[in-house]
Amino acid sequence: MSAHSAAPMRVQVYRSPRVEGMYLLVPAAEPSSAEAEAEDLAVVPAALLERFGEPEASFAFELTADRALSRANPADVYAAFAEQGFYLQMPPPEFDA
Repeated sequence: MSAHSAAPMRVQVYRSPRVEGMYLLVPAAEPSSAEAEAEDLAVVPAALLERFGEPEASFAFELTADRALSRANPADVYAAFAEQGFYLQMPPPEFDA
């Protein structure tokens, strides 16, 4: 599925309490609830969740092929959802000035 043919999708973003700038993006279950959150995160491997820490719901948004994202390409997010069920956004690299 190309990003241009991808249907709009509700996405839930979870922030890592352990690693600043690390976020998990998952297709969001509707409606939002504790059960929906557990369903959202069921596809994320336990080893990743252990490193990530207890996911903290940050915000939700509608993903579309042409939506501008701060540090990700929508096509990459759609591809990750199709391949693994989630997208892991890593913190930006730190550069010494």
